[in-house]
Amino acid sequence: MEGVRKRNPGQEEFVQAVAEVSQDIFGWIEDKTEYHEASILRRIAEPDRIVSFRVCWEDDDNNIRVERGWRVQNNNAIGPYKGGLRFHPSVTESVLKFLAFEQTFKNSLTGLPLGGGKGGSNFDPKGKSDSEVMRFCQSFMTELYRHIGPEVDVPAGDIGVGSREIGYLFGQYKRITGRWEGVLTGKATEYGGSKMRPEATGYGAVYFLENMLKHADKELDGKAAIISGSGNVALHAAEKLIDKGVKVLSLSDSDGCVHDPDGIDADKLDWIKDLKMNRRGRISEYADEYSGVEFTEDGEPWDIEADLAMPCATQNEIGEDEAQKLVDNGVLAIAEGANMPTTNDGVEIFRDAKVLYGPGKAANAGGVAVSGLEMSQNADGISWDTEKLGSMLQDIMDDIHEKCVEHGEGDDGKYVDYVKGANIAGFKKVADAMLAFGVM
Repeated sequence: MEGVRKRNPGQEEFVQAVAEVSQDIFGWIEDKTEYHEASILRRIAEPDRIVSFRVCWEDDDNNIRVERGWRVQNNNAIGPYKGGLRFHPSVTESVLKFLAFEQTFKNSLTGLPLGGGKGGSNFDPKGKSDSEVMRFCQSFMTELYRHIGPEVDVPAGDIGVGSREIGYLFGQYKRITGRWEGVLTGKATEYGGSKMRPEATGYGAVYFLENMLKHADKELDGKAAIISGSGNVALHAAEKLIDKGVKVLSLSDSDGCVHDPDGIDADKLDWIKDLKMNRRGRISEYADEYSGVEFTEDGEPWDIEADLAMPCATQNEIGEDEAQKLVDNGVLAIAEGANMPTTNDGVEIFRDAKVLYGPGKAANAGGVAVSGLEMSQNADGISWDTEKLGSMLQDIMDDIHEKCVEHGEGDDGKYVDYVKGANIAGFKKVADAMLAFGVM
């Protein structure tokens, strides 16, 4: 870890991600000389390559704008690099390195042949016209296209990159190369996208949460939940929770948090979906539309008493104080819909309190799982129906839960350390593949 810090100065998010995995791996590999002799831990904490490039584009006022783009190809031991593109002002090389590192183990847990990667830009699509977003995406892909391919690196969407952006990116790739191929996932179904992809991350996180509760002889029905975020993951997590009889109390965005004591039902959620996905509005408008709803500017939902918590916004939104509030309020289970939304100090509070805690690399793996299935459909020129994909998603999430239990269950057979289980299960497959290839 000291070596990681020295080699990556100022990259706190990346160091945090490596430390979170390594603390569980150190003990597990202690007596496994093959991993030590091959320096697997050091090699796995060094990305295969990082591509950084300038992105120039012209706004609607004819001003030339300059952004920075990246693609981090972390590890392809078990398959082509796979991971999203994020367009947001908070994007830095450190953030993308942590995401690509996490993605490596998340993809391993799915059981699919997918390596780990991540990319994006500090470009902010919020407030931009469709034409401006199109021009940026076309410029971004003009550089990125030479580094990706269906058997090399297959990006997808992430924060700030939805169906609109994927369409522009895919169109430019096709224009430059003259090829129609499955080089991006998250595409619209009209041009090779998979059914169930928009729902997959949120639904999958709920399936994982349900599995954790079942293993502890509890159930979802009748519980109350708090959710952060109001993007694709949060909205579909809320949708599936409501479908399973859970009362959803909150959603949020960068402006603040709404708390609806009566619960966000299916009709209210449809209104929010239209607000966020079609009108690109702010969550505060929900409090204006419905009575009894409290909006807290710059607020978060972690003060609200609930049985379940699903952080679905962004990294490090739950620190030590927020984690302690959740424990003090008697939360039963936490399932992460976002990537690394809890700091390492917060994670330790959950582990010490022995609450059910599903880390993002396990709980939110449903999205990349269906992306992998989209790649298979593209390769074979087929399209599976929603029922088949839904069943496959459920099976994958069930299997991930079983892997976490196998490596994370305590000697008493009761409490499962899902962080430990996910880290060891994800690491083992990647490390064993690296050993098979020799030193490279």
